[in-house]
Amino acid sequence: MSIEIRPITPTIGAEVVDIDLTGPIDDQTYAAIREAWLDRTILLIRGQTGMTPAQHIAFTRHFGDLEYHTLPQFTLPEHPEIFILSNIVKDGRQIGAVDAGRHWHTDSHYLKEPSSGSILHAKIVPEEGGNTRFANMLAAYEALPEATRKRIDGLKVLVSRIKAYPVSYPNRPPLTEGEKARVPDVIHPLVRTHPETGRKALYVGGNVAWEIVGMPTEEGRGLLAELREFATQPEFCYEHEWEVGDLIMWDNRSALHCAMGYDTAKHQRLMYRTTMVGSVPY
Repeated sequence: MSIEIRPITPTIGAEVVDIDLTGPIDDQTYAAIREAWLDRTILLIRGQTGMTPAQHIAFTRHFGDLEYHTLPQFTLPEHPEIFILSNIVKDGRQIGAVDAGRHWHTDSHYLKEPSSGSILHAKIVPEEGGNTRFANMLAAYEALPEATRKRIDGLKVLVSRIKAYPVSYPNRPPLTEGEKARVPDVIHPLVRTHPETGRKALYVGGNVAWEIVGMPTEEGRGLLAELREFATQPEFCYEHEWEVGDLIMWDNRSALHCAMGYDTAKHQRLMYRTTMVGSVPY
């Protein structure tokens, strides 16, 4: 199968053109998709309106084993590998996470083995708002002044889902003791070496990157904020305006992303996300 892959911006993203993910795809095509994904950090594939949850899961398996979310109440009952992002209420119950990811982050950063990648499929999109921003952390690291790179190489970050949760989600119920037990604090490198390409990337996800080990708390949090601000400058970023059927896969080892808000009282949104199991960052 011959496919066309077009860069979206000079520094981040590519679009795979004229491919139907619900049909047969050969190994050569999967290899080309994987290569572009690793190189460009995010891939956009439009027009996948007919993709079923089972097909979404099957496509994901070509890039890694599937991860199960730590909040199972927001997963698809018949396909628990799929995490639901939605403001829809069904039978008096919120079916998905409404306000997830409204800050720069990388998925499951708070796990000992964070996700290698995520694949998000748009089922219902709001008429206004609800965009997603992406940032290339490989390009950002490589653009840092040499003195800054030397300063941060080797630093470690305490990553805490427990400490960050009430900051990130002040309107949600607090984590239960069982949920806390599933997400103990972990320590990850501030600069991560990509296990497949060998390139270095900033690994400074949002609020869960709580503090820098061995550095006064406020100084460390200030440095993390400074690095995130540098990495999310327009030259490293792409903002996607969703259409129904869009599918975006991103590399959590080399990209940050941030969900933009929308009027949840006026519009509905339904997105299905799978994530792939990763490895211990180094």
